[in-house]
Amino acid sequence: MNKKKLSHLNELGEAAMVDVSEKPAQLREAIAEGEIRLESGTLELIESNKVAKGNVLATARLAGIMAAKKTGDLIPLCHPLPITHCEVTFELPATRDRIIIKGSAKIRAQTGVEMEALTAVSVAALTIYDMCKAVDKTMVIGSIRLVSKTKK
Repeated sequence: MNKKKLSHLNELGEAAMVDVSEKPAQLREAIAEGEIRLESGTLELIESNKVAKGNVLATARLAGIMAAKKTGDLIPLCHPLPITHCEVTFELPATRDRIIIKGSAKIRAQTGVEMEALTAVSVAALTIYDMCKAVDKTMVIGSIRLVSKTKK
């Protein structure tokens, strides 16, 4: 059986930052996805820009990008990375019961950017929730996951 070890633990089992000093810098990209389920009426308010707090998707997009840039400050053992690109997009499926959030991050570095992509999606979803909570008490954030990560 292949025994995998947790990279964020030292030989004593204590939390530790991974040393990537000797790894080569490579172009890396990660894509994450998640969703927020909501009422169709809430989606109509978002689309018509009638939510009292302002343009929900524009604000969520900016919040996600800003959060990706701060991931190293939010997650204790995550390397602080100067990401070179981040994007947050939204899909409104025909079911009219959710918003699918996609986030991507790129960098040329010694470590990956999956945490940044996941953070972008998470914070974008939280921002939608915050901006719409006064009109929709049924919202549920979920299915946040890494879709892909690549390095070249």
